[in-house]
Amino acid sequence: MLICILTGFSSGLPLYILISLLPAWLRSENVDLKVIGLFALIQLPFTWKFLWAPLFDRYIPPLGRRRGWLFIWQTALILTIPGFGVFHPTLDLWTIAYLATLVAFFSASQDIVMDAYRRELLLDNELGLGNAIHVNAYKIAGLIPGSLSLILADHMPWDSVFIITALFMIPGITMTLFVSEPILKNGTPKTLRAAVVEPFQEFISRNGIKSAVTVLAFIFFYKLGDSMATALATPFYLDMGFSKTEIGLVAKNAGLWPSVAGGLLGGVWMIKLGINKALWLFGVVQMCAILGFAWLATVGHSLPLLAIVIGIEALGVGLGTAAFVAFIAHTTHPNYTATQFALFTSLAAVPRTFANAATGYLVDSLGWMTFFLLCFFMAVPGMLLLLKVAPWNGQETPINS
Repeated sequence: MLICILTGFSSGLPLYILISLLPAWLRSENVDLKVIGLFALIQLPFTWKFLWAPLFDRYIPPLGRRRGWLFIWQTALILTIPGFGVFHPTLDLWTIAYLATLVAFFSASQDIVMDAYRRELLLDNELGLGNAIHVNAYKIAGLIPGSLSLILADHMPWDSVFIITALFMIPGITMTLFVSEPILKNGTPKTLRAAVVEPFQEFISRNGIKSAVTVLAFIFFYKLGDSMATALATPFYLDMGFSKTEIGLVAKNAGLWPSVAGGLLGGVWMIKLGINKALWLFGVVQMCAILGFAWLATVGHSLPLLAIVIGIEALGVGLGTAAFVAFIAHTTHPNYTATQFALFTSLAAVPRTFANAATGYLVDSLGWMTFFLLCFFMAVPGMLLLLKVAPWNGQETPINS
């Protein structure tokens, strides 16, 4: 479980730099909101990572199959993140976009190996709690670029902010050097073709084509509304008149502890409820919490209301994400962790990339309140698909290695 804390923190930090700190930096330098929305497209590597995931199942670098690849991508991240501070948003926008895409590629590659390692580390009955802890640490990592870095940006140059933020990759690198490699009964795929083909064959043969497509559709839609609602959260707070320091102190911290509580409660409740029932209950909370943003959009600048709305939304997201990640892990066969986990999480990242790219245009034409109401209704399809993929009283069949 301590390892799950460190995997979550190391996994969350670079993503929150891209989705929280980068938009705040661009907005503070007066970059157009529609352009910031389009920056969601830099996350394309998260939607295509299943294409190169088989390489991490097939080939073994120094330090081992999981530790070796982790060290490579974590080192690449700590070296490239400070590069943002070299450029100016209004003069070097395309260069910043290219660098952000490179950071996203390194982050997505790290996630592939992190997810595979965690799936191989945890037993089936540990998936709920282990992934809940991972998600909590993932959220806590968001405090660095989403809170500390924003506060620092009010007092020092942006190049120093990005250097300090990058240094928080050190705990993850330290973990990689000291953990042990998981041992699988059937070893690694013997050929690259086996690493590419067998994971997909196993998933389809286990579920059947119709059921497999339904599972993939559910993974796509379950987090769609929540992902869209939070895509432009920091620019939304700025447009409501909150300062960067207020956002750093109130918004981010008010969201942290409810999110942590939601994740931990979710992990504990899943032991009693099972993953299926948790997806139903936590999904409803996650969906309804989106309406708080619409309420804040009508009221405007109010620090107490901001803290309440962010806290409720974070609680819902903490619960929903814990159940969702546990479902994905449970759906993954232990022999094909990197490729299958990458496929499922890539699909889950599609809304965050493509739908979120349109959020700037939607806000520009609809206004903030109507936009958040739309996000609420976008969460409905994922809930309806639960009838097929995770019925309330359905049996959760263990997937053996």
